Amino acid sequence: MTESAQRQHMVYAYAVLRPTPEAARAVAVLRGVADEQVGLVETGDLAAAVGPVPAEEFEEGALKAGLEELPRLEALARGHHGVVAGLAPLGAVLPLRLATVYRDEDRVRQVLQERRDQFLPLLERLAGHVEWGIKVYTDPTDPTDPTDPTDPTDPTDPTGSLASDAAVPAGATGRATGRATGGATGGEEALSPGRAYLAARRRRRRGAEEAWQTAARTAARIAEEAGCLAVGRVAHRPQRGELAQMPGGGTAGGGKPGGENIANDAYLVAADRAEEFRSRVLAAAEGQPGVRVEVTGPWAPYSFALPPEPAARPEPV
Repeated sequence: MTESAQRQHMVYAYAVLRPTPEAARAVAVLRGVADEQVGLVETGDLAAAVGPVPAEEFEEGALKAGLEELPRLEALARGHHGVVAGLAPLGAVLPLRLATVYRDEDRVRQVLQERRDQFLPLLERLAGHVEWGIKVYTDPTDPTDPTDPTDPTDPTDPTGSLASDAAVPAGATGRATGRATGGATGGEEALSPGRAYLAARRRRRRGAEEAWQTAARTAARIAEEAGCLAVGRVAHRPQRGELAQMPGGGTAGGGKPGGENIANDAYLVAADRAEEFRSRVLAAAEGQPGVRVEVTGPWAPYSFALPPEPAARPEPV
């Protein structure tokens, strides 16, 4: 790479692996996050899958700004994962963190040499293993959930029924409304809108607490079952916001995306037991009302690879 090219490009690193002929053939057909040709940087018994990327897009300021934009982040993640997934069949791959960027290939070689004693044992441990992800949610679509948004006592009801002082017979909606149901014949007075609102809030609070407890018990049962087959587990922070709404792979409990993420775990499983792991986890999650479980994989073992040195900050040339 010429000095001029070094100034125009930086090196994006995707994964650490063994420098084998199979690895060379695998990278030859891969394109990276900037649609660049992926190649290998080798030093002794280690190699890194890398690609040249435009410096103006991947220097510190531009990279940080891009990672704060969801479309850009998603595109970067797809490109990164595409390379790692293309290398995963080789059997032992250490995926590097998203947006791991170095100033040049010499710096990549230096990192491989400096961390050889960390990378080699990890490659040995992860050979023949894959990662499975398990997420447990409360299920907002469960028909037994008392927080039904169409409840006439709910102030968010688009029909505006709470704003009315008229009593609503329970038989008209098929559920108890928190108001007296005797009407004119029973001589009982309907709850005021304010009291009905407070009653509805109490029901929602109780329902949310019960749903969380049920999901937590399910998560504990799944963790016990998964632990019988997995050789490693990493408990990630539960997801919030848009990430928690994205549907995953195999699902138990029905329902649609949504609800509170209670558990977000990754498991390291022998590749030849992958389908057994998936089946047993889904079976353990069945029949739990108010709970949704997503099982995704198999993936390259992202959660079990050693985090790279913090190199997203480009070093001076």
